[in-house]
Amino acid sequence: MHSTKDIIQEAAALPVEERIIVVDSLLRTLNIPDPGIDAEWAAVAKRRLVELRSGRVNPVPGEQVIARIRERFGR
Repeated sequence: MHSTKDIIQEAAALPVEERIIVVDSLLRTLNIPDPGIDAEWAAVAKRRLVELRSGRVNPVPGEQVIARIRERFGR
């Protein structure tokens, strides 16, 4: 049986793509995906895409969003 330290060292030695798979797999064991919630998020994303494409809402650049957050929260 491998120790936790051994497992972490082995995982750290993997290529980035494989480490991502390991991390994602471990996180899924802590926060089990809920198909209902995933479907709701997909519906929200589709609705927002329609709003953007129709011009009903205007996109805000990520840099501007981060600047507003820092201004608001003083960071």
